[in-house]
Amino acid sequence: MLSSLLLRHQTEFGPVLPVDLNGPAVARLDFTAHNPLVAATDLRDTAAFEQLVHGLLAAQGAAIGVGGYLEPRVIYRRSPHFGLAAAEEPRSLHLGVDVWLPAGTPVLAPLPATVHSLADNANFGDYGPTVILEHELEGTVFYSLYGHLGRREWQRLRPGQALAPGEAFATVGPYPENGDWPPHLHFQLIADLQGRAGDFPGVARPSERAAWAARCPDPNLVLQCAII
Repeated sequence: MLSSLLLRHQTEFGPVLPVDLNGPAVARLDFTAHNPLVAATDLRDTAAFEQLVHGLLAAQGAAIGVGGYLEPRVIYRRSPHFGLAAAEEPRSLHLGVDVWLPAGTPVLAPLPATVHSLADNANFGDYGPTVILEHELEGTVFYSLYGHLGRREWQRLRPGQALAPGEAFATVGPYPENGDWPPHLHFQLIADLQGRAGDFPGVARPSERAAWAARCPDPNLVLQCAII
């Protein structure tokens, strides 16, 4: 399994962001229904959502927020992109890790990579500018996805472009160009793209948790943040 492969190589991974995710400025953020502040905020208003993020960080004396893998979130109710029709089960199970930090922060390749594909997923509440990188370890090909990026740096990338470990290839984007979210990076690991390019589900139906967890192992195997 991909998880076992990543565990064997953990000491080889570089950072995805040029910040210490195990430092005192980092706090875990909860976007489930258990957080009453989330329920009380109009999440369709991105400025109000950003104020919520800043307030949650300030309450913990932090500047960077992390978390979200397999978290059943209520924040996706802000957008019909995640399936809000009464006849269907909404997608609310987050498949990546989010790192909430300022727009303009560089995004780094954590290991040797090739740019697999790019897309500007511009629906309200979607990824915005997105990069999928292709990696190989012990003959196994897998992928990492980076969502909510800045458009200027993203426009310079090309499929097939090689990236060295630690190379900055994108930045965290501002809203509204980042899919209209408070600035953050969505980082996700993918075992099999299933023929997709430039996009891959980052939120799933809770009833399909086991299948999606197998396709998208814990991104913290790369990030190695102690509090998530």
